[in-house]
Amino acid sequence: MMDSTIKTKSYIKTILIIGFWIMVWQIGYIIVGRDLYLPAPFQVFSRLTELGAEKAFWMSIMYSVYRVGLGVILSIILGIAVGIISGMNDLVYEILNPAMVAIKSTPVMSFIILALIWFSSTNSPIFICFLMCFPLVWTNTVAGIRNVDKKLLEMAHIYDVSKKQIIKKIYLLSLKPYFVSSSVQALGLGWKVTVAAEVLSNPRHSIGGNLYAAKAYLDIPGLFAWTITVIGLSYVFEVFFVSLMKKKMGSERL
Repeated sequence: MMDSTIKTKSYIKTILIIGFWIMVWQIGYIIVGRDLYLPAPFQVFSRLTELGAEKAFWMSIMYSVYRVGLGVILSIILGIAVGIISGMNDLVYEILNPAMVAIKSTPVMSFIILALIWFSSTNSPIFICFLMCFPLVWTNTVAGIRNVDKKLLEMAHIYDVSKKQIIKKIYLLSLKPYFVSSSVQALGLGWKVTVAAEVLSNPRHSIGGNLYAAKAYLDIPGLFAWTITVIGLSYVFEVFFVSLMKKKMGSERL
């Protein structure tokens, strides 16, 4: 009963916050007074409803979800694997760290342009998503490995615990919060960079391609509608992932 009341209050609070920002948006529309610069909330949600009735809308979402999902999954799998090795081996860390710093420091557009030369328009966004998310997962994994309780490791060595058990019971357990944090961040970043890559590569079915078309045809309500779609998808995937992790880890607080 208590949980139900808390959830109800949380939902009401969320609705009120969303309502507040829609009101701010409406006030901004009234002040600006030009649909070309800032359309009214009603215009945008009306356009979103129109798009939702089109098959192409859902096809674009499906293909973009596929690109983001594949890029993020690859970055998480390889980022954790390479991160564990780097965290346990200083030489590997010293070799890879400059590359990670370079990737994080280089403008995303530079990589997108290169990706368009190296890959097809369909695969470029996947590569960009992987490339941008990999350093994030790698950095968090290395931090998780290096922050393992040294006393636990000393105790494991004293009692002659096998290396397999040390990795499983100590290293992997300490990585859980870092894994969740980096995965959530990767999901958010993955949507941003993938859609940005789609805008330039313009594959046949993509959210980014539709954003570019809306801009080209000055369909400003459509531009806002597609942007809201990206925000909504990113939020849903993040909530789903965190909920899944809570179930996997039991009652542990994330």
